[in-house]
Amino acid sequence: MISPLAYVHPGAKIDDTANIGPFAYIEDNVEIGAGTEIMANASVLYGARIGKNCRVFPSAVVGAIPQDLKFQGEDTIAVIGDNTTIRECATIHRGTASKGKTVVGNNCLIMAYSHVAHDCLLHDHIIMSNAVQLAGEVVVEDFAIIGGGTLVHQFTHIGAHVMIQGGSRVNKDIPPYAIAAREPIQYCGINSIGLNRRGFTREQINAIQDVYRLVYSPLYNTTQAIQHAEAELPDSPERNLILSFIKESPRGIIKGAI
Repeated sequence: MISPLAYVHPGAKIDDTANIGPFAYIEDNVEIGAGTEIMANASVLYGARIGKNCRVFPSAVVGAIPQDLKFQGEDTIAVIGDNTTIRECATIHRGTASKGKTVVGNNCLIMAYSHVAHDCLLHDHIIMSNAVQLAGEVVVEDFAIIGGGTLVHQFTHIGAHVMIQGGSRVNKDIPPYAIAAREPIQYCGINSIGLNRRGFTREQINAIQDVYRLVYSPLYNTTQAIQHAEAELPDSPERNLILSFIKESPRGIIKGAI
């Protein structure tokens, strides 16, 4: 149902089962999927693609042009997956020529006043608490939880199943399964509670801990730690994910706790 008090551009493609509230603003070149609700005063702008069963709360903005001075009006998009919730006053900008799109995956929760900048890639089941600010081209992997008020530097990579303390300043990559906290931000152990909740076995959790004992050992630099982990630890998906993440990190990963 579309409220008669909403503005919907005739070029927008809206599923018949979607709900558009009063004073919502829907521009051209927008797609909104089945069962999605766009609440009062929310804005869905040119290039937005919103999936099924999403909720966009009042005063949220999806698809605004990037806050990037290199943006020259190129035709880009902002993609929101299925079952994702975008709370009040959150903003998700569309891409630039760099990537062409900003993506927020399925089953994500983007809390109030958060910002997802141009060309970010958020995978599935991510929680961004209130007022998290992601700069451009940040990548966040599955099941990451980012505490309220966290600031994330552009091009940063946040691994799967990571937990970040609220109020953090993230300027290095955070490898999978880690807890990141303190000031300056540091590795503070693995997210064992989150891993337990998601069905990881004790053996898997122990294997992850074994990798990080080497990665953050004072006896080795990062290259040496990777070599020891590959030589001494059993092959496993968890070990390989951590080591691949570290090898492929151009920014380098966060330091260990002192």
